[in-house]
Amino acid sequence: MDVVLWVVLGVVLAVAEMFTATLFLLMISVGALAAGAAAALGAPAIVQAIVFAAVSGLTVFAVRPVIQRHRLSALETNSALIGLEAMEGSSALVLEQVDADQGVVKIDGETWRARAYDAHQVFAPGERVRVIEVKGATAMVWRDDAVDGDNTGEKVN
Repeated sequence: MDVVLWVVLGVVLAVAEMFTATLFLLMISVGALAAGAAAALGAPAIVQAIVFAAVSGLTVFAVRPVIQRHRLSALETNSALIGLEAMEGSSALVLEQVDADQGVVKIDGETWRARAYDAHQVFAPGERVRVIEVKGATAMVWRDDAVDGDNTGEKVN
């Protein structure tokens, strides 16, 4: 009977982890499953409790930090960014006037629809802007003095 209780507790905790994503409940779940294994081997209740506490503590304090380190996103680890994350913060060349409603920019050789991040800003063709974020297929851009003097040799066609 103890085996069933420990296994059910382990499964319930593992399912609950899906709603928290903290890895804490998963580590406690591992402890419950280990206690269930001890119960299956015929260990008395006190030994089961010790196994539960020891395995749970070990996984929370030793294994969980290692797993969390490997789960960090590319932004947090400063590794190479890919996809839309790579576009945010990059420089763009205005191809068609950009305002709060419409516009076109070139980002790393690709043409993108664009809108001004600040509704009061308007960018003329040939200006350099900074991509603040990407919403769907539209780049939200901002005037950036740091890229105004950027001489990349690109010309508006």
